[in-house]
Amino acid sequence: MANEVALSGTIRSNLLTLQNTSDMTNRTNSRLASGMKVGSAVDDAVAYFQAKTLTDRGSDLTVRKGEVDQGISTLNSAINGLQAIEKVLQQMKGVALAAKSSTSATDRVGLKTQFNELAKQVNNLANDTSYQGLNLIATTKNSLKVNFSEKSSSQLTTKGVNVQVSMLAFSAAAGASVSAGLASVIGVGGTAAVSNWSQVTQATAPGVSKFDKIAARLDSMIATIRSDTKSLGANVAMLTTRSDFTKQYVNTLQDGAGKLTLADLNEEGANLVSLQTRQQLGIQALSSTGQQEQGVLRLFR
Repeated sequence: MANEVALSGTIRSNLLTLQNTSDMTNRTNSRLASGMKVGSAVDDAVAYFQAKTLTDRGSDLTVRKGEVDQGISTLNSAINGLQAIEKVLQQMKGVALAAKSSTSATDRVGLKTQFNELAKQVNNLANDTSYQGLNLIATTKNSLKVNFSEKSSSQLTTKGVNVQVSMLAFSAAAGASVSAGLASVIGVGGTAAVSNWSQVTQATAPGVSKFDKIAARLDSMIATIRSDTKSLGANVAMLTTRSDFTKQYVNTLQDGAGKLTLADLNEEGANLVSLQTRQQLGIQALSSTGQQEQGVLRLFR
């Protein structure tokens, strides 16, 4: 056509080589800038979708790891609460034994008040020990369920315990109990209640041995608290192991995806130097071919 420029075969060949070199240079610069050799399905559909499958799996597991870590925090909160309650129960035992050895009715009245206040604090600690709205030591109705994978039913379930005291006063009106574990040891003379520790004397059958029974029941409660603490601690250890495993597994998945898509920057840098050299040579070759045609033009001068 009249509006087209006719180029010789040699010039077209050199021009095509130069264009290809320019395209490869642009691709190499893009890889160096992004660090990716496969950034879309256009680059390499197979590698791209394989890598996407790995990264998607890693993302899903990262979400699960976050849930596992929150589960660890929930259990640690419960353990801290149980440890604090254990200390309060030990104090209650000390108060009971102090009342046993005391010979002053007035002192026993004060010790009873202190004992009841400590019992209230057991409830307060149990009620305050919650994490993100979940309390594992104030009721058996709650439970913590942590899922490890979206592809399987792998999970860990931790059931809640109730360490609250049932009643907080030593009187007949209050049922004569501080807790279910103490309900049967407070009464004096059958089912009668001790409304005031000052009434407990050597003369009241069975006398001050009531305080020994209270201490023994508190020991049983402390043993239960410790058993619950160990159980929760074992679950924390399991969740920690699972969290570490998930972290390493996600790294493995991301590494595998990187092998499919990440560019070798050293190789791409060497390619760029080679392409720049080739581009300069192509320009020289194109210029040399043009000079041959100019020689023909000089014949007509």
